[in-house]
Amino acid sequence: MAPFGASSDQPLRPSPPRKTPVLASNTLGARLLRRKPVITLIAESEGREGLPAGAPEEGGRSGIHLRRSIGLWQLSAIGIGATIGTGIFFVLNSAVPSAGPAVILSFVIAAVTAGLTALCYAEMASAIPVSGSSYSYAYATLGEGVAFAVGICLLMEYGVSASAIAVSWAEYLNKFFDLAFGFKIPEAISGAPDSTHWFNLPALLLVTMVCFLLIRGVSESVKVNTAMVAIKLLILLLFICVGLTGFHSGNLTPFMPLGIGGVQVAASTIFFSFIGLDAVSTAGEEVKNPRRTLPMAILISLVVVTLLYILVALAGVGAQPWQKFEGQEAGLAQILQDITGQSWPAMLFAIGAIVSIFSITLVVIYGQTRILYSMGRDGMLPKRFAELSPRTGTPVWNTIVVGLGVGALAAFVPLRVLADITSLGTLIAFSVVAIGVIVLRRTQPDLPRGFKVPGYPVVPLVSVGFCAYLIKGLHADTFKAGGIALALAVAVYFGYSIKHSKLERADRQAEAGSKVG
Repeated sequence: MAPFGASSDQPLRPSPPRKTPVLASNTLGARLLRRKPVITLIAESEGREGLPAGAPEEGGRSGIHLRRSIGLWQLSAIGIGATIGTGIFFVLNSAVPSAGPAVILSFVIAAVTAGLTALCYAEMASAIPVSGSSYSYAYATLGEGVAFAVGICLLMEYGVSASAIAVSWAEYLNKFFDLAFGFKIPEAISGAPDSTHWFNLPALLLVTMVCFLLIRGVSESVKVNTAMVAIKLLILLLFICVGLTGFHSGNLTPFMPLGIGGVQVAASTIFFSFIGLDAVSTAGEEVKNPRRTLPMAILISLVVVTLLYILVALAGVGAQPWQKFEGQEAGLAQILQDITGQSWPAMLFAIGAIVSIFSITLVVIYGQTRILYSMGRDGMLPKRFAELSPRTGTPVWNTIVVGLGVGALAAFVPLRVLADITSLGTLIAFSVVAIGVIVLRRTQPDLPRGFKVPGYPVVPLVSVGFCAYLIKGLHADTFKAGGIALALAVAVYFGYSIKHSKLERADRQAEAGSKVG
């Protein structure tokens, strides 16, 4: 295994692939399967587009590029911040009614799947330390067509996840207002449209504040996130300690009232909580010493997250009958109030949840903007998505577009629908990363890697198998939404991307040069 962190301060110098075709075929199949060289991805990340990675400064830069300003603990905080709380503050209300007390087992299954995939992410992130996450990895290993489909899945995953998280913010905000001041936000403007709600105003405000912070700059955003993650960890430890004092073993029987099928369904819903592992890799171009920092941050995030998730789930289902979770708003705060008979623990937890959910939304929207940035830079989407502010080095227009889309989903779409759609996108992206590890090992075995998956190729293959198992457990409506997203991806790719991608332009130039020659 290659050591963590070989060459921290040297420019990234990947070895070239074994074979580089002189000219790409203009057939549809060849265009769908054309891959972007890793050396090109890294050169672009350094702002030296069209030059070898690590080229001298006087070789010139292509323009403004993302700035490397994130260290190991800040990046670990991004992973923990985007994962812990992405679901734990509210996903129990969706998962427990499906599995009963066996939701603890559902968390274990989801964590094992995420753990296997995290090892694959660690290798890919250390080998291809650029923005774009599994989209960029797919472009380098599986080809343009697959990469674009993965990019759409990621946009669905991040955008819908941010919306789902923002929806729950209103619940805890209302809980705090109720306990502290004795009033609630009017019901008509605090939930997705139904018989009693018009739209979710708090969710819309949350997305607006997050986008404003991201536009100001990444350095400011990660500092705020790190502070919020510390608050989040303390508040969840409070819940575990108080929750276990109200633990009743009788609440765990029968342990699996809805059978193994219910456990599978709950695990599939829960899985979107692990989106933070992908969020770490979206920061590839803004991380110091990425070959060491990226894999370490992914693994640190996984260990911390898994332990806290299982402990929170155990404390929660042990503190109240599983039937009470369904429809329970601000459920964890309510459990604390019921156990202590006092309002202050619940109010303190609600404050922590408000801060925590802000942190999660910040990181998830950040991840989506960086995926759009990578796709815009590749020509797969209009180049305006890759435009950066000269002052802050952030994609301002890109962030505004993301904010509008996420805000609309958060304001008008129910939470359960959002959670399952996010799980589908996450599982597809995780599967692609695991497959990419195998492809990259075969096509570029000498590529420098700061980390290698142990147990190769068994671990990547088992990871794909676990992801497929969880995909099978998703609700039928989720696949309909996924089908709509796929149809949209096909329309955009063949209507725009296949004609405007940088690889397409390079192929045309090469072909024109060949004819002239």
